[in-house]
Amino acid sequence: MEDRIILHSDFNAFYAGVEMLYNPSLRKVPMAVTGNAEARHGIILSKNDIAKKFNVKTGESMYEARRKCPDIRFVTADHEKYMTYAKMSRRIYVDNFSPLVESYGLDEVWLDVTGCGVGNGREAADRVRATMIRELGLTVSVGASFNKVFAKLGSDMLKPNGTTVINRDDFRETAWPLPVGDLLFVGRATTMKLLKYGVRTIGDLAATDVKHLQSWLGVNGVMLWRFANGEDKASVAAIHMYDPLVVKSVGNSTTTPRDLVTDDEIKITLYSLSESVSSRLKEKGYLCSTVQVYIRDNGLLSFERQKKLVAPVNGTLDLFEAAYVLVKENMPENPIRSLGVRACGLSAMDDCVQLSIFPDEIKAIKRRDIDDAIGKIRRRYGYDYIKRGIAYLYPALSLDAQKDNAQGGFLSESKGL
Repeated sequence: MEDRIILHSDFNAFYAGVEMLYNPSLRKVPMAVTGNAEARHGIILSKNDIAKKFNVKTGESMYEARRKCPDIRFVTADHEKYMTYAKMSRRIYVDNFSPLVESYGLDEVWLDVTGCGVGNGREAADRVRATMIRELGLTVSVGASFNKVFAKLGSDMLKPNGTTVINRDDFRETAWPLPVGDLLFVGRATTMKLLKYGVRTIGDLAATDVKHLQSWLGVNGVMLWRFANGEDKASVAAIHMYDPLVVKSVGNSTTTPRDLVTDDEIKITLYSLSESVSSRLKEKGYLCSTVQVYIRDNGLLSFERQKKLVAPVNGTLDLFEAAYVLVKENMPENPIRSLGVRACGLSAMDDCVQLSIFPDEIKAIKRRDIDDAIGKIRRRYGYDYIKRGIAYLYPALSLDAQKDNAQGGFLSESKGL
């Protein structure tokens, strides 16, 4: 059976590239796109090639970037602008290459171009790169392979504006010498754990006894072993650009004005996030069966944890209680810089829902009534008109006080494009 042809297309310095389209003078100077410095989102989100020559890195502070490059120009991120270009790119992929297009973040997609008449892997990847430059004026790096994992790995290998092909007969020579942290889903914490056991490269991972990996990493260890050995068989989801956007989850997160150290500071932030998520769930008519939290400390170590609920919910207190347990059980060593709450496993409120065998119905009804009353008051008079008492301990931590504090990615509804 002939191998699939899977591409992974990744925009190079996407935010910076879009900003330079709007302001071509930025192409001649070192520049970086940043978060809102006043709200303490002042980190580098994207930078152009000139800034890279000064070793300016994504994720570092604006202060550090300016220390390396005193003449650097900062541009505040405009996520609506980037979303527009992301949607245009999806339309181009679907119209010119394949109906099988799966988003991986705002600026990356997988495409299954098998049988689409666009040539072999290298030819198809080169056509994608030429099309994006012609249609959008932006460059992409493209990986081509027989599965999604190695296609993603390939797109990271030759930047900017490069094509990398990883075939079934040469993936060991191409992929195995690379650092294990380059493999999809091997994050910082997993990398550190694998290094502790002497697993430094993707080849080391592939050669490790899968039973050992399972004991170290659980079911994820088995998955990563399969990835390293070229056994990823996941399909590219057929999410058509012109279909209605499907809401898969509803979430919100924030980078707080100061690091969260005390329990009250964490509670205030989680209450605020849970209120936001609850309001949007009710507005869209959804219940959720799983709550997920995102945690990032002030050393930029980030991770997500989730909890299955006994019964579907959409109330503020239900979301808060699940999120608070998750945060307390997974506290990082350093103070918390960012928190997020996401509702997953959505179902329509009017669907038939199986109730818990131990429901406190009176308590549940009271919680719903309180949420509804607070929502009505805020819609009429504004967010600040009514708050939980704990919020007055540190007013600056509420989402409304931070205004633009909503972040992309984990934060908004997760949708198919």
